[in-house]
Amino acid sequence: MHGVRQAKVDLLQIFYLMRLTRAMEERTRTLFLQGRVVGGVYTAQGHEATTVGAAMVLHDGDCIVPQHRDLGMHLVRGTSPRAVMCQWLARGNSPTLGRDGQIHIGDMHHGIVPMISMLGESLPVACGVAMTMKMRKRANVVLASCGDGATNTGPFHEALNFASVQKLPLVFVIENNGYAYSTPSYKQFNVQHLSERAKAYNIPGESVDGNDVLAVMESVGRAVENARSGAGPSLVECKTFRVRGHSEADKADYVPKELREEWLKKDPLKRFETYLEHEGLLSARAKAEIEERVRAVCDDAVHYAEQSPEPEAATVAEYVFAPDGPIAIVGESGADDPRYVNALDQRIGAPFSTISRTEEAISRR
Repeated sequence: MHGVRQAKVDLLQIFYLMRLTRAMEERTRTLFLQGRVVGGVYTAQGHEATTVGAAMVLHDGDCIVPQHRDLGMHLVRGTSPRAVMCQWLARGNSPTLGRDGQIHIGDMHHGIVPMISMLGESLPVACGVAMTMKMRKRANVVLASCGDGATNTGPFHEALNFASVQKLPLVFVIENNGYAYSTPSYKQFNVQHLSERAKAYNIPGESVDGNDVLAVMESVGRAVENARSGAGPSLVECKTFRVRGHSEADKADYVPKELREEWLKKDPLKRFETYLEHEGLLSARAKAEIEERVRAVCDDAVHYAEQSPEPEAATVAEYVFAPDGPIAIVGESGADDPRYVNALDQRIGAPFSTISRTEEAISRR
């Protein structure tokens, strides 16, 4: 375990967030097996050191563009466990108002950009957010994550190339768990480390033990500060393991038993717990208090969600379709122009409305 020097309370808070991440997903899996969560359930057991560790090094005003196994990032950035459970139970007061049952959520008040289900597609969006930071001359950073499979898609390479050319304040984190659904690494790419792909875009690349939370914080922390200083983007590959299947519908029989047993010995929670005990930072009493706190938060989140209203059927079409009629782009002069390119020309040098809205949301944090 790497020796990142953090205050005692910070290390215990990291342990709590990792434990809470796993406990909430375990609770969700139980609800799914009981038929109370409808649809797919995608958990990240084994990823906790990567997701929590990567987000812990960010500052206020920074943004994340997470993927579907990044509950830990959501919790670190301030997403409420109640909101997460309402989302999984598709309640009317959930972040998507009951229109989705997965962690396809975001909250710009907390610097969280919603993910796109086609993994890899979110990375160009992250470039756009990072470009906003740069244009506004803000000392903020964007952290975007994806899995190993997404590194074989066009948007991944387009995003790295664009971020490199523009020297964007952006950190790409690859959560390499060895499988893209059921496709093992050796059938996906012909390099030893996915961080080697950074060389093609002339940006720093580093591979790290993704089950060592302090190692993740050290590596991602360096990349974040590099981006914050104006030096441009970096790529960090966190090597970890997905203990469960791609979803709860996937038994993951394609994973060799020996490989699974090897990774289970590297469980990130157990490793960090052992480290804290060895350093004299986690007593039996402190551990019991954290476990009780985790149980209480999970119980509260489930109870709150179960008592929350179902989405109303009459609102099913709201926030799904665009308003009726044509959507015109009007230049700053106020003159309508039916040609898209001319409308854009009129806006050159003026703040785009989307950038303004993003900036307003970020500034409220």
